[in-house]
Amino acid sequence: MKSGFVSIIGKTNAGKSTLINLLTKTKISIATSKPQTTRNAIQGVYNDEDSQIVFIDTPGILHAHQKLDRYMNKQAFTSLNGVDAIILLVDGGVPFNEEKDTELKNRLGKLEAPLFLVFNKIDLTNIYLIQNLKKKYQELFPEARIMEISCKAPFGIDDLIREIKNVLPEGDAFYPDDMKSDHPLSFLMGEIIREKILLNTREEVPHSCAVKIESVEKNNNAYNITATIVCERQSQKVILVGKGGAMIKKIGQQARKEIEKLTGHKVNLNTFVKVEEKWRESDNILSELGYSDKSEDDEF
Repeated sequence: MKSGFVSIIGKTNAGKSTLINLLTKTKISIATSKPQTTRNAIQGVYNDEDSQIVFIDTPGILHAHQKLDRYMNKQAFTSLNGVDAIILLVDGGVPFNEEKDTELKNRLGKLEAPLFLVFNKIDLTNIYLIQNLKKKYQELFPEARIMEISCKAPFGIDDLIREIKNVLPEGDAFYPDDMKSDHPLSFLMGEIIREKILLNTREEVPHSCAVKIESVEKNNNAYNITATIVCERQSQKVILVGKGGAMIKKIGQQARKEIEKLTGHKVNLNTFVKVEEKWRESDNILSELGYSDKSEDDEF
């Protein structure tokens, strides 16, 4: 059988999380229209009769201003180490940016694994724009294979899987057939809550928030979950709680329904909001929230 690891990398809002969810037919990563939704590298497992492909969703590459940003960039770039293929996902509806896109080439360096230049949102672009993007990116990555997809339609997903199989080595499966992700259930629970924050709040509030799952207890046929939403300022806490607790109730209800769908069990969710000023610059809090590693390199 064919087996291997494939990293999905690209700038923010290219559709990486939506793609991995389509590829694995499972909600591995949360996906919203807001940039910087993904903060961790997350493995999602694709299985069929003759292959197992472990896709790695990564945070969107961005200019780092804070320690959290550097952590996210490092998650993206270190995901390229030792993989069997790389998907560079490009938003087909966004014009080429000489500064940012050329910098992407410099940051990726010399890639040893086969590279797929995959242009997403092909249904939302035009011939002139997509042809110019292809030309520019082909100049940056002359050895890459070019493909077009639409995660929304969807279109081109089966073709992408087939082409990836062609470059993967023969080997044994890495994970059991029923395993869908390398992250525990509690991680996805926290991500679902954070997704509802992203969908229900605006401006700086969603990007200033993190979610910590304090406890998960299974009692008979129900999960009892306690979660803390961390934000940076009291004004953000006021927005998150809402008038008479309306916003935190809405976020909790939406998250609970999705977690129930995910687990197939009743969920009791207790959510609290806590202010931690400048948590995105605090090594201790970043580590506590799962956004830090001891080998963090400031160059990212």
